[in-house]
Amino acid sequence: MTTPQNEGEGNRSAAKQYNDAQKKFADSGKVGPAATDAVKAVDGAEGSELRHAEEIGKRHSRGEDPQPKK
Repeated sequence: MTTPQNEGEGNRSAAKQYNDAQKKFADSGKVGPAATDAVKAVDGAEGSELRHAEEIGKRHSRGEDPQPKK
């Protein structure tokens, strides 16, 4: 077994694996159903817990990114 090579700043092979998996998911046709399930979760029984988690996350945030609003 060989020792993994140090890739320096960032991990290119892990980034490639992640990007490939995301592209495969996007191309799979499962995005729409997954989005529908997410909306159901927010509107359903998990909704209050998810909104509470969002509030906690926002407390640690530095605010909204102004770039998309331009």
